[in-house]
Amino acid sequence: AMHGVLYIKAELDGEVIADVEPNIGYLHRSMEKIFENRYYNQSIAIVDRADYIGPMFNETVVALTIEKLLGIKVPERAEYLRVLAMELNRIASHSFFWGNFGQDIGCFFTTFLWFWREREMVYDLLEEISGYRMHHNYMRVGGVNQDTPDGWLDKVSAFCDEMEKRVEVYENLLSYNEIFLARTKNVGKMTKQWCIDWGITGPLLRATGFEWDLRKNDPYSIYDQFDFDVPTGSNGDVWDAYKVRMEELKQSIWIVRQALDKIPEGPVRAKVPMKVKPPKGEAYCRVEGARGEIGCYIVSQGENKPYRMKLRAPSFINLASLQDILKGQMIADFVAIVGAYDPVMGEVDR
Repeated sequence: AMHGVLYIKAELDGEVIADVEPNIGYLHRSMEKIFENRYYNQSIAIVDRADYIGPMFNETVVALTIEKLLGIKVPERAEYLRVLAMELNRIASHSFFWGNFGQDIGCFFTTFLWFWREREMVYDLLEEISGYRMHHNYMRVGGVNQDTPDGWLDKVSAFCDEMEKRVEVYENLLSYNEIFLARTKNVGKMTKQWCIDWGITGPLLRATGFEWDLRKNDPYSIYDQFDFDVPTGSNGDVWDAYKVRMEELKQSIWIVRQALDKIPEGPVRAKVPMKVKPPKGEAYCRVEGARGEIGCYIVSQGENKPYRMKLRAPSFINLASLQDILKGQMIADFVAIVGAYDPVMGEVDR
């Protein structure tokens, strides 16, 4: 239930899955059609409803694509605030994953409560700068909605201090638990080529040992100014998918710390008209979301509304591979594998 409305029709041979048919569309809202009837600036608020667990990534990729069409340069302080917002959102999203994943495999209610507590701490921080607990609507074409309130950066630093201590405790709680290891090791194994063939990105691809992260391999915003590692696995199983996310959280904390040290003073938004009219043309931008590559493709006809706006949603592409990877698996491992995918149905159905 935490992942959204997903119906998977499975044919069983005893306790072995013989065939699988994922059925989607139960959360479809015609989002991409709605874009065509809204001003460019309004699309940022709408796209929050795609990956509602990591809305900052969706907001950023739409803003980047519109800015690319307009040729706008974003103020440096705004770029740092975007990085802070996205990395905090990544921490919240991975905390959401761990809490739910423990529930998915059926025996870790403690981690569910603890990780959701940390997620709420991030939401409190994001609410202070955006005004919203979820669907933050913080990004704007040319920058961000507003500057940080007094003391906010200090609160973020204090959160990083606390989170680093707690992550070590949580990692020991899960990573050395015999039940957890039995439910994740050598379950749902993937290979690099299999992931590439299916178009899988994000933690699942990196779990196979493929070091691919857009923040490193194709930097956007100011990510080329940060020093961080790209965690990878080696076995491509559910365990590696879990472990990669655990290490990514630590790297996100490190990126946040660097941003706090480097953030300059200055404006947080370029001068942009309320109703923008990009010239005729098309643009595509992509960012590294919590679940993989999020892309936005826009076709402009020179009007104040897009002719076409297409989203690339990692959960949609990742879920398509379930019909292949689940075949031959035990029904008991079904939920663990789907949980490791960490899908958000809002971006699947759109």
